[in-house]
This record gives sequence, C-alpha cells and structure tokens, in this order.
Amino acid sequence: MTAMALDRYPDLDPEPGEVIDAEVVVTDDVLVKAFALGPGAELSPHEHADSTNVFHVVEGSVTVIQGDDEERVAAPGVVLHERGASHGARNDGDEVAILTASLCPMPG
Repeated sequence: MTAMALDRYPDLDPEPGEVIDAEVVVTDDVLVKAFALGPGAELSPHEHADSTNVFHVVEGSVTVIQGDDEERVAAPGVVLHERGASHGARNDGDEVAILTASLCPMPG
C-alpha cells in the first residue's frame, strides 16, 4: 500500500501585486481555498450570501477588510465572516502573505 501525503498545503509564490489562489479541499459541504498575496496585493471585498467564511492567516500578515472595518491580522490568525458579510484582505507588508478561506456550506 502506497502512503498518501496528508498535507494539502499548496506551494504558492506570487509576485508583488499578484494574488494566486488554489482549491485545497473541495467536498459536498465545504470548500477551502488558499490565497497567496504578494506585497501590495488585494483580495477584493465580496460576500457569500449562503455560506459562512473563515480566514486562517497562515503566513505573514494581512489587513482584513470586513464591511467598513479593517484590522491587521498576523499568522496564526483566524477571522470569522458571517453569512452575507462583505470581506476581503490586503497585503500591506513587504513579504508574501498566505491565508486560507473555508466556506461552509459549499456556495451554490
């Protein structure tokens, strides 16, 4: 029997101003995406009307945008976005920042 790697963390290396994303886990009821933000990059604010979204900042730090509020969150950090809440992230630093976004249930 061949051993499977359990770690699904992707290797992402964005350029300054670039956002790279990758689907990490996709099942019938959850979606986990990784987002790598180069220095100066922004994941534009958006919303998911029918899904709760949780950011996990896993490398670096990002400025999390939630509605009219902004807060810098450093790894390891976790931010909850309730269903329908506008949210996004911006990398105001000089190093790459990586976060995952978990959506449940799967957006329709």
